[in-house]
Amino acid sequence: MNRKFFVRRAGHTVPRTAIFMSGSGSNAEVLLKLAAAGRATEYEIAAIVTDNPEKSRARELAHLYRIPLVECSIRDFYHANGEKRVSLADENCRRLRREWTELLLAKLTDFELDFGIFAGFVPLCDITDAFPCLNVHPGDLTATDAAGRRLFVGLNTVPVERAILAGMTSLRSSVMVTEPLAADRSNVDAGPILGVSAPLAIDFRGLSLDRLQMIAAARPEKKPAGGFGDELETLAAFNQERLKYAGDHVVLPRAAAYFARGYYEMDGKQLMFRSRTGFIPVTAIEFSPDGTERVIA
Repeated sequence: MNRKFFVRRAGHTVPRTAIFMSGSGSNAEVLLKLAAAGRATEYEIAAIVTDNPEKSRARELAHLYRIPLVECSIRDFYHANGEKRVSLADENCRRLRREWTELLLAKLTDFELDFGIFAGFVPLCDITDAFPCLNVHPGDLTATDAAGRRLFVGLNTVPVERAILAGMTSLRSSVMVTEPLAADRSNVDAGPILGVSAPLAIDFRGLSLDRLQMIAAARPEKKPAGGFGDELETLAAFNQERLKYAGDHVVLPRAAAYFARGYYEMDGKQLMFRSRTGFIPVTAIEFSPDGTERVIA
């Protein structure tokens, strides 16, 4: 029997969600604009949530779109508990992350959320134990190696760099249902893939693959504070910004709408999608800018 991702709470005409954000909020603003224009009726945005109130645009967007704001600074929480940086490096840091998650969930109780949407939300926390959360990712999570491991996982520009160094000529954004984080972080970006964007050609800006691979090989083992600052990282950041508009902003709203409608279910570990003839097994749905879509089997 298929398992639904969530069951809408009693009294909710449509599912209630919150948008979680840590930074500029470009993905969040796409969803907010659609909702404000009456073009995202599949769900209700009950709150904007941020772990980074001082540096993100959460306050600005909450005021602009008249959405309740929930602030819970993870940096302040760690500092107040004797840690200089936010990390999962040891058991004490992981304990603090769990405690911070509990604090945030307490702030969210009255919103009665059915699911969450991560739109540039950085913390690797345990919120997904409380309700399902969607996350948009700057990499094609349908791409795997011979052992079935996803190739383009990771944070920040890492997925784009990996695609470039692997000799890929195009990029995709993916929307997945996040999984509760394992202690060893082995399941980062491992959840069911709801949708991917159409391929976007990589702009190499005149740099050869050989040169980029040489740059990667010459990097120090540990990433410096502030990043590597090399041509590979700069190129990846440039293409990731392009992918936001051609990928994230296309796939996230449509995957979220289908998710809220109940178009996705799980049959064991197999993702199922509602077609005209019933639920069918899929790897993901590809969403194109022109409004078309296709099943990736």
